[in-house]
Amino acid sequence: MPTVRSGLEVLVHDQQSLLQGRRVALLAHQASVDSRYAHAASLLGDLRRVRLVRLLAPEHGLWGAAQDHARVGATRDPATGLPVFSLYGSRPAPTRAMLRGADVLVVDLQDIGARYYTFVWTMALSMQACARVGVGVVVLDRPNPLGGAVVEGNVPDPAFASFVGLYPLPARHGLTIGELAAYLNERHALGCNLTVAPLKGWRRAMLWEDTGLPWVAPSPNMPTPDTARVYPGGCLVEGTNLSEGRGTTRPFEWIGAPYLDAHRYADALEAERLPGVRFRPARFVPTFHKWAGRLCDGAQVHVTDRARFKPFLTGLALIAVARRQGRRHFAWRRPPYEFERRRLPIDILCGTDAIRRAIERGTSIAMIERSWRPDLTRWLGARAPYLAYR
Repeated sequence: MPTVRSGLEVLVHDQQSLLQGRRVALLAHQASVDSRYAHAASLLGDLRRVRLVRLLAPEHGLWGAAQDHARVGATRDPATGLPVFSLYGSRPAPTRAMLRGADVLVVDLQDIGARYYTFVWTMALSMQACARVGVGVVVLDRPNPLGGAVVEGNVPDPAFASFVGLYPLPARHGLTIGELAAYLNERHALGCNLTVAPLKGWRRAMLWEDTGLPWVAPSPNMPTPDTARVYPGGCLVEGTNLSEGRGTTRPFEWIGAPYLDAHRYADALEAERLPGVRFRPARFVPTFHKWAGRLCDGAQVHVTDRARFKPFLTGLALIAVARRQGRRHFAWRRPPYEFERRRLPIDILCGTDAIRRAIERGTSIAMIERSWRPDLTRWLGARAPYLAYR
């Protein structure tokens, strides 16, 4: 038996009254399942006196087939026969027409605890849209795979707000999606009538493996909890011309490019003495995405101590060392990126241009980390009232 019950299971078994007599729209994806792998759409569709009227889908679509940044169109779900409206097509927020005829929007999205994972911002924009048209919102809480005890990274400058960070959060924020919904709704005045169906049995110190819940990849390049563990740093590599391992079997763990030397790169990363991680020389050939079909020299990120590992800091080191060693060939990725057409992708991922500029100056990773500590301390105080679990 799983140690933890998800908000989906709590709703279906204990809190059906939240939906009874109401017409429901469901925002979900392929990981919206209970502990027996039953999908939220079928579970809500089977509830008495509940009418499921339509489905909405975030990035990658309802069934997670689309790759990153691929625009997804409207379709029809073959399992339920319901229309599916994409919130990652021409616009990232639901329109009035998408919500017409619904009394409540149920949000059931497995997040992975990193600021730039777009599902939470789809949720936030949906909450705003529901507030405008008088549709209630029920968020079904799910565990943060990285746990809720540790936070890491800078707090972004609001001037760098984007679809990988609409509101300032550290890269690793340590909140469940339900806690985050409550925090955003109040602190950033989203204005929706919000109810959170809570987790049962979850504690902040838990990692995914402690929950007993099945892992279903919430996106195509998030195949395992190990991937989620490195993603708060590995995603930063998207802001460069390095391969972040998309098109391989170890996305965000294999980092490299044809212009690097694997052994020299891994040795330099080892010399950084980052906590809870080791670096092994690696060579790989991506089947798609950056450097598709080209042999890349690089390193594999091996997490050796989950409690001490700092993914965001590790991601910055991966970039800084690659820039130093591949100076003539290394480049920052150019826009557009996640609906942003002006700012550099690395700057919106970091939520500031200060980190990129520090790397360009050759500032040490340790000094960059020290620069964000005061803001992070203040943010921890701001989030404290919204922590729903011990």
